Amino acid sequence: MAELTEKINSYKAELTEELENILRYWSDRTPDEQYGGFFGRLDNDSRVTAESPKGSVLSARILWTFSAAFNHTPNAEYINMARRAYDYICLYLIDQEFGGVYWAVDYEANPLDTKKQVYAIAFTIYAFSEFYLASGDEAVRQKAVNLFYLLVEKAYDPVQTGYFEAFTRDWQPTGDLRLSAKDANEKKTMNTHLHVLEAYSNLYRTWPDKGLKQRIETLLANFLDHFINHETGHVALFFDEDWNSKSGLISYGHDIEATWLLLDAAEVIGDEESAAKIRELTARMVDETIKAIDTDGGLWYEYEPEEDHLIKEKHWWVQAEAMVGFFNAWQISGDQKYLDHSIGSWEFVKAKILDKAKGEWFWGISPDGKVMQTEDKVGIWKCPYHNSRACLELIRRIG
Repeated sequence: MAELTEKINSYKAELTEELENILRYWSDRTPDEQYGGFFGRLDNDSRVTAESPKGSVLSARILWTFSAAFNHTPNAEYINMARRAYDYICLYLIDQEFGGVYWAVDYEANPLDTKKQVYAIAFTIYAFSEFYLASGDEAVRQKAVNLFYLLVEKAYDPVQTGYFEAFTRDWQPTGDLRLSAKDANEKKTMNTHLHVLEAYSNLYRTWPDKGLKQRIETLLANFLDHFINHETGHVALFFDEDWNSKSGLISYGHDIEATWLLLDAAEVIGDEESAAKIRELTARMVDETIKAIDTDGGLWYEYEPEEDHLIKEKHWWVQAEAMVGFFNAWQISGDQKYLDHSIGSWEFVKAKILDKAKGEWFWGISPDGKVMQTEDKVGIWKCPYHNSRACLELIRRIG
């Protein structure tokens, strides 16, 4: 028992140090002093890519990260960075005419991609809720509440439940629903619903509204009834509006991320029935994830069953979610193999993903074991969210 306690305390100490390293990188390297907010892209060598677009997801995730860091450790620098992100979102990324947020603005803050992606609005709700907890500013919470009502009004499917993926700037149907070029062009996706659930759960911590609780309950039912394949132990990723699955693609990072985010949501609203079902499913889902761990401890990215093709890249965010998901499974079951896998994921990150020379985490490792040099260190998708959240979540859980 003493050895186990020492191992866990060492894990916490290393994560505490790494959280400080992540925050320092973003504080030192990413503020755009000329045009405001934060640079839209830094390459793998941490060089600023001039005139890069600035995404709403990046800005919201920076806001959440520094707000959550401040709520963990009240550091003036953290709240100042959060305020910088919040101000930029309010000034340039929120659509004052039609509501919601733009997907991206250009480097000078002019609207660039004005499509209304539900995913981006969810992250803005998530970030505003956390910033409210940090700032105590009632206007911030009200903005989050207003965005919640907007999503329910504009994006919710009143017939089949769930949320449609995307719209034009003025909330009309759009032919391109995709978050990224790699995604299927379908009306409902697991990824968006997972982060709408995460956003609503964080909002509920600040605003325990009955109607919001009902929306969270419905989302949990969507996962238990549609997204989670109870036979395979994986989440299905893409659906049409009638909940017909449109892809067999397996995403190992999303599988394990879903296990702990779903349980967190159920516990936040006190839904013990859903929580019990999720706990029961967790071991099955996590055991499936374990099968995708390579001999070096890294978790592979995706598997395409139709083509029997395993994508052996090891992305930074997948390892971060594995750290939390395995730890959560250990807390539920008491089976030490899950704790060992959580720490093993961190050992892989330290060995392969941390950029010890220039800071932050590399995007990932290619199948040949080398750093994916052409990917971002900072970008539309490369944010301080998954890794800082993993550190914060595990520090909190260890206590």
